Amino acid sequence: MKQRITKVHPKDNVMVALTDLQAGEELTYKGETYKPIEFIPGKHKFAINDLPTGTQIIMYGVLVGVTQNDIPAGGLLTTANIKHAASGFITGNNHAHWDKPDATKWELATFNGYHRENGDVGTANYWLVIPMVFCENRNIEVLQEALVKPLGYGRKKTYEIKAQQLIDKIASGSGVDEVLFTEIGSEDANAHQHKLFPNVDGIKFLTHTGGCGGTRQDSTTLCGLLAGYITHSNVAGATILSLGCQNAEVKTLQDEIAKRDPNFKKPLYILDQQKVGLETDLIELAIRQTLAGLIQANENTRKPASLNKLVIGLECGGSDGFSGISANPAIGYTSDLLVSLGGSVILAEFPELCGVEQNLIDRCVDKDKAERFSSLVRSYSQRADEAGSGFYMNPSPGNIKDGLITDAIKSAGAAKKGGTSPVTDVLDYPEKVTKPGLNLLCTPGNDVESTTAEVGSGANVVLFTTGLGTPTGNPITPVIKIATNTSLYKRMNDIIDINTGTIVEGDETIEQAGERILDYIIKVASGDIEVSAVRHGQNDFIPWKRGVSL
Repeated sequence: MKQRITKVHPKDNVMVALTDLQAGEELTYKGETYKPIEFIPGKHKFAINDLPTGTQIIMYGVLVGVTQNDIPAGGLLTTANIKHAASGFITGNNHAHWDKPDATKWELATFNGYHRENGDVGTANYWLVIPMVFCENRNIEVLQEALVKPLGYGRKKTYEIKAQQLIDKIASGSGVDEVLFTEIGSEDANAHQHKLFPNVDGIKFLTHTGGCGGTRQDSTTLCGLLAGYITHSNVAGATILSLGCQNAEVKTLQDEIAKRDPNFKKPLYILDQQKVGLETDLIELAIRQTLAGLIQANENTRKPASLNKLVIGLECGGSDGFSGISANPAIGYTSDLLVSLGGSVILAEFPELCGVEQNLIDRCVDKDKAERFSSLVRSYSQRADEAGSGFYMNPSPGNIKDGLITDAIKSAGAAKKGGTSPVTDVLDYPEKVTKPGLNLLCTPGNDVESTTAEVGSGANVVLFTTGLGTPTGNPITPVIKIATNTSLYKRMNDIIDINTGTIVEGDETIEQAGERILDYIIKVASGDIEVSAVRHGQNDFIPWKRGVSL
């Protein structure tokens, strides 16, 4: 560890501990000496100067809290001595001026993707099977059981095999504690199974709990999200099961598809159970039509595409005190590189933009975008307050334990994912990305709801930073997991793909890490690297019902 403390922004009045600090230690940063007066856990913050009660806490150059009592120089910031505070915002002067990073190295770079008739290019090639309403979930599961293994898409069953072998040993008289899993074989029952359709990455079954009951707005929004997945560049076609009487009507889905792709030409099979009649007839027809669609999907093969066909979703979950100084700014630089190459990026999680709204407003390319962002944020915040759960309640216990003790501290670091480029569009869930550049998408901070939404808006790769570790994935888009610290990367490298703890340790700059991540994205988009979430079959899919979800 070359440096044990850091100051994120010149205006800050707090210092970040990069490792555990003992009381009385003398630490030097840029020629100045600092001395903690108590134990400071790594990732947490201590006061640079005396901070009397009512003093504004500045970090990342913005207001992130206010002291609730006196904090002496060198004292630890905690939930007991500071509370959340954030600056207000107005629709300011918008500008599109931007000092672009040098992306010359990637100007002629390509990735091998699946080209669609509407001009989109996918990083994968999936077939979808989707219910219009939760009543059809069981039939979806029946189809999944009927199709996945026979077509060669079964995942490894290592634990199933180990459990069965352990059960057999117990049946023969061994005790549970007498047999270790390490003594049991891990052969894969599907190791020699071949896919019938080698150019199709898989069939994904998206069950959900919506489509009826609730409000009509919920059902319309669900149709929009499902349309986003059906028209997605990573999807070849879909089989849809409708009961026939639900709020989420087939016509609504078709209208939402037309909004996103007016000349939609993918194979799409919609079956109405109440019209078909017998369940056996429904399942048999669904199997027959799905196989016909897979034959068409298998005709598409990977071909070179420009990097401007990439749409990158930016997400963070299980964040820690290093998220805003390592992984988030690193993918922020990646975002800037991609935008300068004509690609699109999506910054979402509106509750986690608290305190940095003004910066994003000022980066909007025109007043209309600024006003829409302002309106969406104010409306969301008001709904949260009315529910008795304002944005200030966003940090989870894990966040707080690892140094993110106010929503504004968490948000200021989370916003770093969006880099510095102009905001070219502002979208409300579940609208589709149609413009290159940085897009702001209204979603909750909930990891899976937000990732689900970003993919529904068109993200064909997702960058997901984490400081505590989370397995979150998506059914159709590769989710690249990026650790904020080396300890996490070593401890959970079965679900983490990239380490940016190198930034904290002083072995790599933010820019170097951002470039490394872009090179990795190209390999993932080309199918050369299978990310951990895909390898583990982490198919998380949770539609947002537009209620208060932080």
